[in-house]
Amino acid sequence: MKIVSSFKHLEHTESLDLKIHEKSQKLKKFFEGNFEVQWTCHIDDSKRQFAELKIIGPQFEYHASAHSESMYKSLDQVISKIERQIYKKKDKWKNHISKKHNKTFKDQQVAQSTWDEQFWEDKKDIAS
Repeated sequence: MKIVSSFKHLEHTESLDLKIHEKSQKLKKFFEGNFEVQWTCHIDDSKRQFAELKIIGPQFEYHASAHSESMYKSLDQVISKIERQIYKKKDKWKNHISKKHNKTFKDQQVAQSTWDEQFWEDKKDIAS
């Protein structure tokens, strides 16, 4: 995991850097292999503090941003937004895979035997 952080109109402090690394470590549990985490922190004219997070991997890309009165709150909000996006996407992948393979051989046999029984019963009724 590669962490890149940039600050605009904001002083880069050690405590902010530690918080960013701490929050970024939470993302390791979701992804395997190499991915890049890009943090951008800035303050606008109305003194709102923004935090933006972009996660870039070989087959995925996530982006979230948040603002509040405190940069630490903004970092927490961004992480929660990204986690929701990841959970939603992983749930879609899981459902897609399970729907793809929901039929089993046993289910097909039961369906076939039921069809065969009805077929032969209908044949008997017609013959009678």
